[in-house]
Order: sequence, then structure tokens, then C-alpha cells
Amino acid sequence: MSEKLNKFSSIPSLRMIISVALLLVSITSPVHARAYLYQMPDGSRIVSDHPLINSKAKLVRSSRELTNMGHYVARRTLRAKRQMRVLSTLIYHQSKKHGIDESLVKAVIYTESYFNPNATSRKGASGLMQLMPATGEKYGVSDLYNPRQNIIAGIKHLRYLMTLFPDNLKLVIAAYNAGENAVTKYKGIPPYRETQGYVKKVMKQFKRFQLAAR
Repeated sequence: MSEKLNKFSSIPSLRMIISVALLLVSITSPVHARAYLYQMPDGSRIVSDHPLINSKAKLVRSSRELTNMGHYVARRTLRAKRQMRVLSTLIYHQSKKHGIDESLVKAVIYTESYFNPNATSRKGASGLMQLMPATGEKYGVSDLYNPRQNIIAGIKHLRYLMTLFPDNLKLVIAAYNAGENAVTKYKGIPPYRETQGYVKKVMKQFKRFQLAAR
């Protein structure tokens, strides 16, 4: 039994979140059964009552009850929606100041950290826009987990990449993920599975945030 839970389009309505939670609550499972929440390579999520074998899916969370998993997904989505609402004014003004579409900034934050200011990657990238320490230092960041500092530095870095790869948003996004040297070396999007998937995810969210803004 698997139930696919896609990420919210731009930001899902509360009604949709509640519907997902109620759907999972309505499913009956044995008391000792476990539920597993996986994230697929395309960014979608799957809740399963058994471990996925020989799969590229990444285990996000496991629980003894499937209903707990539904609440987890709903709470996480609500937190992301609330955090984005809090940061919208900052994102708008800083994006406008540096000549960047705010929808792009939101798409990068969404893809990088799901609007979690405390997110940390295995490689050491931190905060909302998942900045590496060297990148943060370059833009004068003293606290990578400070939402304001992180966002401003991330926007400045996007602006810098746009000067290197003008009129080619996909290369800017690829450089944000893999570094400008990799993009220059391959004269395009690097042949890294992670980077190629990352570009697709950000572009998808970028278009959705643009539609939401309209």
C-alpha cells in the first residue's frame, strides 16, 4: 500500500492539507505496523507501510502509526506556508533591490530548505538558501541560520551568477547548485544527476510561484 503525496503546487490550501491528513487517518493499519515516508527523486513524497527495496527514494521519516505520518506531513507543510508568509516582505524588497524575480528566490528557498531556517545539509550548507560557509563569508554573513542574513546573501549570490550567465536562468540555477566553475567547465548544465534534477525542480517551482503571484 503506497499513497503518493506530492509537494504543494505553489503553496497548498489548508483544505488540501486537512484532506491529506484525514485520508491517512482513515486508513486502518495493525497496531505494530510501521509507516515510512519517502521522498522521490522528482521531489514527490510517498507514504508506505513497508520499506522500499531497490529504490532511489530517500527515507524522510518512519513511524509506528500511519496516522502520525499524515499529521507530520500536514504540520511540516503548514510550517513552510507560515514561514513563507513571514518572509514574503523581506524577499520582495531584497529581490526588487537586486533586480531578481522574487518567485525565483522563493523557488530556490523552497527547493533548498522547504522554508526551514534551521536546515543543514550533509555537505555543510545551512539555512533557508543552503549557503556554504565560504559563500556566506563572501557576502558578510555572521550567522547562516539568521533568515535575513541568509536570504540577502543568497539573493546577492544569485545576482552574481546572473552576471556570469546572463539571459540563461537554467545555467544560473545549475551554478547555484554545482558552482560556477562546473558550469563553465561543461559549458552548460553539468552532467550531474543531482544538478540536473535540481534545475528541473527549481524551474518547476519558479513557474508555480509566478502563477501564484499573478
